[in-house]
Amino acid sequence: MIKKPELVAPAGDFERLRAAFMFGATSCYLGGSEFSLRAHAKNFELENIKQAADFAHTMRGKVYVAVNVFAHNNEFERLYNYIIDLRQAGVDALIASDPGVINLIHEVLPDMDIHISTQANTHNYRAVSFWGKLGIKRVILARELSINEISEIHQREPSVELETFVHGAMCAAYSGRCLLSLYMTGRSANRGECAHPCRYGYSLLEETRPGEYFPVEEDGRGTYIMNSKDLCLVQRLPELINAGVAAFKIEGRMKSMAYVAAVTRVYRDAIDDYFYDPELYRSNLPSYISELQKTSRREFTAGFFDGKLSADSISYDNDGAAPPEGSVARSDFCAVVKSYDKSTGCAIIEQRGKFSVGETLEFLTSSRSDFKQVIAGLSTMDGERVLHAPHPKQLLRLEVEYPVRELDILRR
Repeated sequence: MIKKPELVAPAGDFERLRAAFMFGATSCYLGGSEFSLRAHAKNFELENIKQAADFAHTMRGKVYVAVNVFAHNNEFERLYNYIIDLRQAGVDALIASDPGVINLIHEVLPDMDIHISTQANTHNYRAVSFWGKLGIKRVILARELSINEISEIHQREPSVELETFVHGAMCAAYSGRCLLSLYMTGRSANRGECAHPCRYGYSLLEETRPGEYFPVEEDGRGTYIMNSKDLCLVQRLPELINAGVAAFKIEGRMKSMAYVAAVTRVYRDAIDDYFYDPELYRSNLPSYISELQKTSRREFTAGFFDGKLSADSISYDNDGAAPPEGSVARSDFCAVVKSYDKSTGCAIIEQRGKFSVGETLEFLTSSRSDFKQVIAGLSTMDGERVLHAPHPKQLLRLEVEYPVRELDILRR
């Protein structure tokens, strides 16, 4: 019998972690303030990591902490103490890529589960076998693999769990190993400080060979010759399931909690629908795609799923600032529910974007009971009626037509 895959969601902070679990994640991955390849995310201090692990366990979930930097000699003493602290915080596994870091974890915490990061560029069954012989529980495969390669790896090495990315931003470099940011800005992608220069707009000039040019399309701001489209494999989940993938991973530790909630819910529903009835999954595919198109994103691509990366995986004329022509409009994150009083029918919401009385907005809910309503009955916590939130992130009272839950999202 095929086991239902784990759904691994990103958590840039505690709010996003809670939202991920409430909207259907099986587990979350996060980074601490050190040794993680998302140095400019909010990240977690040690006390917050313990809080995150405790919350995950109450939700019958797990927390994985990234320690996936490529370490230098002078960092191992701090790393030694850090991974001991992570064990005491109750995390369920560590994500690593550097052999020295992996060796240290084995020495200090021999019973700690280790997941090999996608940064390790694992592309073949012999590499998976290598990691398996070292006691590694799970390998997060390189994103450059096709479905046939993934299936063969599982067939040859069934004892090692495989995790694959199914949604989110893709790097222009090989599994994220990029020096462009370091050369251009002094910020190294391999130290978690990528400035994402592949998303910049460029104009191409060939001054020594007149008439010879790179055939690119461009808009008024230039061209985006390295700007990869976003990965989206919601339509290919059955193939990944049948290939033996143990965990589906969503990219996005730098994304908003609204993004994490919405994308997690789509993939949760898609997985559950497929295991309940494959026909239900197939009939719901248009709604999955429509919901994903409402999130902050670039155009979608299947990446390397069918083999070689196709030319249409690069978005030459869209840097992600505007929705692709003809697609569903993206939603605006207006507020998040902090609490709900059933007796009064009022929710306490925290403003996250501009909205006003009279607008029709939608509640995205963890209970799947989404609804739209005209905004009315909006007031400050002091009871003053207002037409909009006077200050950013202000707490407001809102009369709602149906019950909502903490962390449900109000969006346009």
